[in-house]
Amino acid sequence: METRAAVLYEMGLPAPYKESQPLKIETLKLEPPKQGELLIKIRAAGLCHSDLSVINGSRPRPMPMALGHEAAGEVIEAGEGITDLKPGDHVVCSFVPSCGHCLPCQEGRPALCEPGAKANNEGEMLSGGRRLKKNGKEINHHLGVSGFAEYAVVSRNSVVKVDPEIPFSKVAIFGCAVITGVGAVINTARVKPGSSVAVVGLGGIGLNALLGAVLAGARKVIAVDINTQKLEIAKKLGATETFNSRNPDVIKEIRSATDGGVDYAFETAGAVPAMETAYRITKRGGMTVTTGLPDPSHQFSFPQVTLTAEERTVKGSYLGSCVPSRDIPRFIELYKQGRLPVDRLLTDTLPFEKINEGFDKLANGEAARLVVEM
Repeated sequence: METRAAVLYEMGLPAPYKESQPLKIETLKLEPPKQGELLIKIRAAGLCHSDLSVINGSRPRPMPMALGHEAAGEVIEAGEGITDLKPGDHVVCSFVPSCGHCLPCQEGRPALCEPGAKANNEGEMLSGGRRLKKNGKEINHHLGVSGFAEYAVVSRNSVVKVDPEIPFSKVAIFGCAVITGVGAVINTARVKPGSSVAVVGLGGIGLNALLGAVLAGARKVIAVDINTQKLEIAKKLGATETFNSRNPDVIKEIRSATDGGVDYAFETAGAVPAMETAYRITKRGGMTVTTGLPDPSHQFSFPQVTLTAEERTVKGSYLGSCVPSRDIPRFIELYKQGRLPVDRLLTDTLPFEKINEGFDKLANGEAARLVVEM
């Protein structure tokens, strides 16, 4: 069959993307699902910095590539061997297809699935190969999803069945922004009630981390960003204090306001200066967690002695240390109860044809979360 998809042929084209048009909406040939795979009609897909980092070249991937990884849709066809999903089911995609058999998967850490990571790095499906072609030439998959498309073939291990009552534009963000941000707080750091938390970088993941801190019962929730509009959003979502990181004294002021630093600091911007700020505002005995994916060449340094002398912890969090099949339904239920109002982060929905303009808004910090609807 054929499908329209947003294809990136060259990384690093200059902004504004409305003019350079890095994403080309192409008509591609899509092969039918093989054993253990699904054909999904994509209904909505979120624009994420993980997509932007491929567009700007800071996260190198094989080209050409059909982008998009935070997507929700409807099952059209289930491949051989799939008995628990049927046409008409609503699903959310997860950007790490977990094999269930490697050591990390067996240890309950599917975000670190080894075959999944290999497939993602090579632009392939979990079972190998590619299902997209243009004029007979293969197009690489983005994180096993390639969700900026009308249709996608994905591994059964890349999807989670969800409540059909929730609009696709809202449920799509649970596949990345929610599980990464909230999961970093709940799963990676295991924030304790009554503790103090700071979130440095208020994009979609950072604002979800903030919601996670409120959910966890933090007594102080400090929001840090260079964008005053994002700081205002953070206040409405439960931040107890906000700080503009353009202020040269911001670290001193936060440490003063928190009696020496916070118990947990989350860096979600994917930038070394943000990580440095997060580390320096973490108190003695505290934990600094990063969800950011900066350019691989960028280096972060800190006084090594503080790890021992101050019993510090520095942790990375990928996919929010989540088990998607467990955590996405949990987070959706909390959303339905009004305890995790992630829909308030949805800045706007866009038609597929304006996807490049959407990435301009994302790059300029003009949006918390944008979703394209198919």
